[in-house]
Amino acid sequence: MTKNLLQVTDQNFETTVAASQQPVLVDFWATWCAPCKMLKPVIDELAVEYEGRVTVAELDVDANPLISSKFTVLSIPTLILFRAGKPAERIVGYKPKALLRQRIDAVL
Repeated sequence: MTKNLLQVTDQNFETTVAASQQPVLVDFWATWCAPCKMLKPVIDELAVEYEGRVTVAELDVDANPLISSKFTVLSIPTLILFRAGKPAERIVGYKPKALLRQRIDAVL
């Protein structure tokens, strides 16, 4: 686990994501999801690269069904970039790092 990666749960979502002063990229994932495992190193790298500009977080959909359903996360991995607590960008499925960076930068 990367020190830059925030663990988001149903319980702390409001205080960590919704109340955040800077954009928050949340990785919705599950332990059994192969594409999620492929994406994990990319998420870790993005957390380091965007430190100070974007908070990068992960949320286990199996352990946190309320937030997953609130944002209609139907397939994983799903990345949602929140700005001022609202979804600003949604990326579904495994995508290369360059594309993720492009989509994040478009929101910043």
